[in-house]
Amino acid sequence: MLEAALLAQDDCCAIDINLGCPQAIAKRGHYGSFLQDEWPLLYEIVSTLSKNLKVPVTCKVRRFETVEKTVEYAKMLESAGCKILTVHGRTREQKGPLTGLADWSYVKAVRDVVKIPVISNGNIQCMQDVTRCLNETGAVGVMTAEGNLYNPSIFMYENPPAWKPALEYLELAEMYPCPLSYVRGHLFKLFHHILSIPSNNHVRIRLGAANTMEQFKVIVNELKDMYEPYHEGLKRWEETTEGGTQNLVLPPWLCQPYVRDTPENHVRKVEEKRVEHEEKAASDSKRRYEDADGNPISRKKMKKLRRINRRPEKPTNIPERSLEKCQECLNPLGSKCLFKLCKKCCRDKCFVEELDCKGHRILVKTRRAMAKLYARRKIVEKAVEVS
Repeated sequence: MLEAALLAQDDCCAIDINLGCPQAIAKRGHYGSFLQDEWPLLYEIVSTLSKNLKVPVTCKVRRFETVEKTVEYAKMLESAGCKILTVHGRTREQKGPLTGLADWSYVKAVRDVVKIPVISNGNIQCMQDVTRCLNETGAVGVMTAEGNLYNPSIFMYENPPAWKPALEYLELAEMYPCPLSYVRGHLFKLFHHILSIPSNNHVRIRLGAANTMEQFKVIVNELKDMYEPYHEGLKRWEETTEGGTQNLVLPPWLCQPYVRDTPENHVRKVEEKRVEHEEKAASDSKRRYEDADGNPISRKKMKKLRRINRRPEKPTNIPERSLEKCQECLNPLGSKCLFKLCKKCCRDKCFVEELDCKGHRILVKTRRAMAKLYARRKIVEKAVEVS
């Protein structure tokens, strides 16, 4: 950490240690919020950087389940040399569909006990949230992630049409190239509400498959042509006519936050789908099998009966396989072998003695004869060409 920070300190005004990342990749790499239980290690990292760098060290953390442990965590980082602390009001487990709301009371509790500046993180979706957060927590500033991704103009008190920042971003991406997956991800964020309309599903599919800057530009301009008349008032927007079910306060072409469903609703919906699936499986007539007498049987047994019905002339009383052993080894004897051997021994015998065994379908003698005939034919053809 110190070696990396020394390389960067001349080009920045601070070194920030992100101790808040909850993603699975952070767990595999042993960093982010998965270090928050290793206080001696974190103390050593922060204090080492703080003592050996000419720029300040800052930290971003997530809260614990209790206010008391969160406050102690913050005090430990402050004593190690952290100069600014960002507190995310969510736990490590609050992510994805279980994100929920950040609890600003934890930020306020930390702000009341530490002497260093505190920044609040979480629930910042618009500028009104900024004002409310600063008033409730007493923090010196806010940090936002998703709110800024869905609306890059959030700190300008604006909600521009999505194609405006999208086209500007594409120009920057051409000037400063980056992986196309990054470009695609940003466009999906900017056009999230437009692409959520069912009638635009074909555009969503095309954007997911696009892999050149030209294709991205075409899609952005296509969406602009579709919704600019509504934005300029040339057409009247009616959400129901477009097949949308988003119930948005602002029209979908304007940059605005994406608000996830509550964790409780998500869990309830998952449980409802599970119950529905089980009920459907139980009531599905295709999953119940019976024999001719109406007795329940397994699917495997039913498939066997169907095969028998398709070929009634095929004998069902097939004799059991002979237990007689091969003459050369202890493997079972091939029932149709001409030499009373297993397949491996039969193949070896035919290869050495140049024999055929029709029972095992081993045709060494026949194929060698054909090879010799083919070789003679080639010799004759070459002789004819020379003459």
